Amino acid sequence: MYHFLAARMDAPNAGALGEVSVSQHLPDPGSHPELFDSLLRRRVGAYIIDAAIIVGMAVGVSLVGMIAGFLTFGIGWLAIPFVVPFAVLAYYAATLGSPSRATVGMRAMDIVLTPTRGQPLDGWRILIHPLLFWASFWISWPVSILFAFFTPRRQMLHDLICGTLMVRRSPMERHWRTVGVGA
Repeated sequence: MYHFLAARMDAPNAGALGEVSVSQHLPDPGSHPELFDSLLRRRVGAYIIDAAIIVGMAVGVSLVGMIAGFLTFGIGWLAIPFVVPFAVLAYYAATLGSPSRATVGMRAMDIVLTPTRGQPLDGWRILIHPLLFWASFWISWPVSILFAFFTPRRQMLHDLICGTLMVRRSPMERHWRTVGVGA
């Protein structure tokens, strides 16, 4: 999918670290406003859906751990603080690492995670993105949200650090078709 982007890595306006100019390959909000239409509202909706799923997973895994704790004379209880975060990371890895590149909430809200640096989403970025999201959200969510209000592509702090971008999926698929990149 990103062969087009990767082939352009040696472009004359590539950054110092070999990054492709963002404006060269990503749609501009001025020329493609449909990609960014209601994006912040959609991200909040996706967050609420995903948070409900994650809470459900945490409760389910904790219940299994509680039962296992009784059967293992307390050893299962010690595993709960490690297994719950692993289950949450597995949720993000399975959904963001899938061909749809979106969690269940993101799919429901018609948004997709896409790279900005001309490189495909790899395993590390798929795991670092949610970790940075939760860290920035719990440490200083107003600052992260303010970034989204003042960046032209509505990127939050963790998006800027990871080199990712959230856009509306259905218009982005049309954009990919017009620039010759497979969805």
